[in-house]
Amino acid sequence: MWVIKIGGSLASDPLLVDWLEHLNDLGGGRVVIVPGGGSYADGVRHAQAEWHLDDVVAHNMAILGMGQFAFMLQGLCPDLVLGADERELEKTVHSGRVALWMPLQMLRREADELTNWDVTSDSLALWLANRLNAERVILVKSCPIPATTPAPEEWPVLAADGIVDRHFPALASDAAYPIHLLERTQLARLRELLLDETVV
Repeated sequence: MWVIKIGGSLASDPLLVDWLEHLNDLGGGRVVIVPGGGSYADGVRHAQAEWHLDDVVAHNMAILGMGQFAFMLQGLCPDLVLGADERELEKTVHSGRVALWMPLQMLRREADELTNWDVTSDSLALWLANRLNAERVILVKSCPIPATTPAPEEWPVLAADGIVDRHFPALASDAAYPIHLLERTQLARLRELLLDETVV
């Protein structure tokens, strides 16, 4: 099973539909899509700064923002199947379709290690990948990224540069699967990965 996070920064990008079509056409039976937060999460940051909301409230608002983006993705590609937990996601993938995570299980009543802005949908994608025993994780982003798949020691640098979140390196260091960063224009690379699993 592959976990592929679509960054919320693609929400107004004309290429978004192409990404979803590629994933739906080539990823049936193995892909789970994680929605990013994008402008929905940016709105939460603004509200927290304006009203001094605590981190649990902001976290829950940001999770619901990811949910809004998930609904948008399904609206653009109705064949994607929403699933709220690992059981539902696995059922969809085993049926030969592409699953789309609705991360409502991440809502919290009390603070924990995930309820702060060091954690974004980047880290939540790895959290889910660990729960699903994923074989590969791909993060799709709009910002410029390194040309090669990062080595484990490179993640802290990428976090410092804002390419991944600050909690990501700790999770990535324990990952038992390859993690790829793809820029929004790298549809050909996605196709290569999906069509040839020997590609690293």
